[in-house]
Amino acid sequence: MSDPAQDPQPADGIDQQQAPTDGPVDGTTAQPAQEPLAGDETVDWQAQCQQAEEKIAALEDRALRATAEMENVRRRSQEEISKARKFAIESFAESLVPVRDSLEAALSQTEQSGEDLRVGIDTTLKQLSGAFERNHLKEILPQVGEKFDPHHHQAIATVPSEQEANTIVAVLQKGYLITDRVLRPALVTVSA
Repeated sequence: MSDPAQDPQPADGIDQQQAPTDGPVDGTTAQPAQEPLAGDETVDWQAQCQQAEEKIAALEDRALRATAEMENVRRRSQEEISKARKFAIESFAESLVPVRDSLEAALSQTEQSGEDLRVGIDTTLKQLSGAFERNHLKEILPQVGEKFDPHHHQAIATVPSEQEANTIVAVLQKGYLITDRVLRPALVTVSA
């Protein structure tokens, strides 16, 4: 038998020097050391970083230009809206200038008969009607007996009548539409 003092093996029979090493003592697995790639596969990290920085700079430039372009579009749109608001009635105003000229000409005439005055007023009214038509300003002039429409008519009063209920008895003042929007509703009395 061998002498226990000479035999360094522990009692369980496992040689500590020959025990496999699966990893560090803490139980994690050790990563093998990465070897540099050989030949053409050598990675130039500095060149890749430089390329990435150039791409980032190019994208930042594009983003900055896109932002500036959007700001220019927004500013131009606001200017166009402002101009549209200022000059929206330009066409209508151009149509009304001849009407004013006719009225001023009529008032400048000191010696005119009642018939001449009437003809002048009639001509001026036709000019005004033409201006309204060119600018899509239409009359709301309901007929007596027509059904009351709260979108186009404003009832001033309800009166007892032999007509069907909620029909127009009288038109006190005509209304106006500009395109399809009510500018002023027609003032009417309605049957009770």
